[in-house]
Amino acid sequence: MMLVVDVVKGMQTQTAECLLIGQLTCSRMVVILNKTDLLPSDKRQVAIDKMTKRMHKTLENTRFKDCPIIAVAAKPGGPEAPDTDEPQGITELIDLLKAQSFLPHRDPSGSLLMAVDHCFSIRGQGTVITGTILQGSLSVNDNVEIPALKVTRKVKSVQMFRKPVASAMQGDRVGVCVTQFDPKLLERGVVCTPGSLQTLYAAIISVQKIEYYRGALNSRAKFHITVGHETVMARISFFNRVLPANENGDSKPTSQEQSANSFSFDWEFHHLDEHLTSQAEGGKGEPQQWALLEFERPVTCPPLCLVIGSRLDSDIHGNTCRLAFHGKLLEGFEDKNYTETALPRLKISKDKQKEGAVERVTDDYTVIGRNLFKKETNLQLFVGLKVTLSTGEAGSIEGGFGQSGKIKIRIPEGLKEETKQLLSSSSKKKGKGGSKNESPKLEEAKPDAQPVTIHLNFKRYIYDPHKKMVQS
Repeated sequence: MMLVVDVVKGMQTQTAECLLIGQLTCSRMVVILNKTDLLPSDKRQVAIDKMTKRMHKTLENTRFKDCPIIAVAAKPGGPEAPDTDEPQGITELIDLLKAQSFLPHRDPSGSLLMAVDHCFSIRGQGTVITGTILQGSLSVNDNVEIPALKVTRKVKSVQMFRKPVASAMQGDRVGVCVTQFDPKLLERGVVCTPGSLQTLYAAIISVQKIEYYRGALNSRAKFHITVGHETVMARISFFNRVLPANENGDSKPTSQEQSANSFSFDWEFHHLDEHLTSQAEGGKGEPQQWALLEFERPVTCPPLCLVIGSRLDSDIHGNTCRLAFHGKLLEGFEDKNYTETALPRLKISKDKQKEGAVERVTDDYTVIGRNLFKKETNLQLFVGLKVTLSTGEAGSIEGGFGQSGKIKIRIPEGLKEETKQLLSSSSKKKGKGGSKNESPKLEEAKPDAQPVTIHLNFKRYIYDPHKKMVQS
């Protein structure tokens, strides 16, 4: 990666964003301080040394610590200046790039993925697509898919730097002639092994917040999602894992489960209103989190590809980072009706709490509760759920009582004597005569007569079509 920095202005907001993208995608970098011709000649070297020192300071906590920094004037006088002035430092830059270049490991195995950057026709031969092979390999007579067009074409010939070759592999720049199609339909995009790419309406990704992003990451918010070759708006919902306790009572994931690419539909998850930061977890490092992305239009991409979420609608000239989070694409949903067919498999629950009060005692084992539900609530959904009284007794909801949302609660162990006395004194207090104006005095007369409250705790799986309530 070459990071070009204006030697006069230094790091700008967009320069910093480019650096962040580089950290997610590249292993090596060269920093180029450009526009040295704008510096006064007598102070030029001092200014270059000062900016070089500042850049090393900026990069010391990144993966590009101690990367080479070189100063150039690529176009002395600016874009409008005549071409009479020779560029300064370009020869040295080329030598530096040669010294820094290396041959990465290339793997011809796996399915083909080729990034296409140009497409044109040759009459009588076919359509030529040029680009870079990102993974796998291709050979003459192979079939390749153009997923954007949903068509498959046969490879007729392959060229590398104007020379015919029988095959090409990961890392190669190639021109591939395939059987005819309209080149206007594919200026940029990807081609692949038939059936190897998914077109997704929604996806599950791992999530890590970018530390320089100042905004909150809230569920149900919309972000620009860059995935594969596309950037598309998506609604996001965050969740983390509910860990089962082991024999020691601990709830720690295994090392395999903690890996960044781990995910299973068998796991239990908990809905998050917003992404958890390390501060929220007591500074122990960012907890493992996932997100559901629901795309505004389908996207075509390979599994485990990099995902970057951003707010590109923010002010481009503002001094704020627009890149919000990144992650890996772990699961994709190709069915347009994924909310009915796929999401019910996703066990994400929300904790719910309801609180009401005991209105009166029916007998030693039964009380009537109020204010726990609204009049229109379907109480049948809650029959059998366990509740606790503020006085300590445990019971369960037997059913509704009357038409106003009241419920009948069964206490299997029976009410304590103190509870019965408390409820008895409370009901006597309510039953005393007197006008409305006198009731506050009665409250003052019996400050110990607190109402007995009912507590109902349960969880609901947000994608369960039956909306069942569950208690542990």
